[in-house]
Amino acid sequence: MRIVIAPDSFKGSMTAAQVCRAIESGARAAAKDADIVCVPMADGGEGTVQSLIDGLGGRFVTCACEDPLGRTRDAVYGLTDDGMAVIEMAQASGLTLLKDGERDPLVTSTYGTGQLIKDALDKGARKFIVGIGGSATNDGGAGMAEALGYRFFDEAGNALGRGGGALSGLSRIDAKGADPRLKECRFTVACDVDNPLTGPRGASAIFGPQKGASPETVELLDNALARFAERMSADLGIAAADVPGAGAAGGLGAGCIVFLSAVLSKGVDIVIEATGLGKIIEDASLVISGEGRTDSQTLSGKTVLGVAKLAKSLDVPVIVISGSLADGAEELSRFGVIGLYAIMEEGITLEEAMRDGAELLKNKASKAILDFIQIS
Repeated sequence: MRIVIAPDSFKGSMTAAQVCRAIESGARAAAKDADIVCVPMADGGEGTVQSLIDGLGGRFVTCACEDPLGRTRDAVYGLTDDGMAVIEMAQASGLTLLKDGERDPLVTSTYGTGQLIKDALDKGARKFIVGIGGSATNDGGAGMAEALGYRFFDEAGNALGRGGGALSGLSRIDAKGADPRLKECRFTVACDVDNPLTGPRGASAIFGPQKGASPETVELLDNALARFAERMSADLGIAAADVPGAGAAGGLGAGCIVFLSAVLSKGVDIVIEATGLGKIIEDASLVISGEGRTDSQTLSGKTVLGVAKLAKSLDVPVIVISGSLADGAEELSRFGVIGLYAIMEEGITLEEAMRDGAELLKNKASKAILDFIQIS
């Protein structure tokens, strides 16, 4: 029997690699002769760098960069053994880097994200996976582009300030100083929303309030991004405002398309491709996945759903072992999931699950494998 273990992390408790090890331990106890392969997974958000470095091999790189308000901080990204950089923009430009009173999308910038990309370029990376979830910004990626050599000017020919509000005064984008190495690169951006850049479903209207924008600020930011889109089209010849996902991360989705020639894809699909998971599970008897909480949100494109869809396409059954289960988890049966297990069953508290997660997960995995063997 060949078992492939491909879970996400249990946020705040265990990394995907740690989850793999716990499940593997339980699986070996129940099926001593099984061929077991572990593939730590992620969906493009928090934990993607960890999972891909764990799964593909490589190292973590620490880089000094600017946070959303221009303060210096150390951020971490991954560099795989074959020269792929894995970057989470939230490390440099994320909302969690700010206190509640500091949230202001009029001034926050993605400049630090551009610094991470530049550092990876300096270290030889030419393939990039960039996760753009959790942003504190609404600048359309202008800050990122500035860090990579693009220049932005107002009507008087002065350099434009940073932040989403400054874009309202944008008159010209100059690409002459853009880092020439960008043309040698392939950027794949993990983007799990389909919002356009502007309008009622755009970056400002949908995501601006959580970043500190009032209704008046949302209108100002939306108009600023509309101006930004006009200049990107006029000066750079690329119309990206209506591309699904352009509004992700305060318009960084559009910025990645225009300034990096990036392709936007579902985060879990990117990780599946990068790890070669499809090839790994082709001849598997069983796939085990899991996450901290499996519920209706899982069906929006998270790791467990992506793994289940892939396994179903290859006619391989899936068992899901998660921290907890809630309404909607049962819908995974439509995607080839034959068993759902949770370590917080039978009166286990959250505190106990967090403290004893590895042991609980090991025990639950043993039970799941024994159940699978019995019905096979």
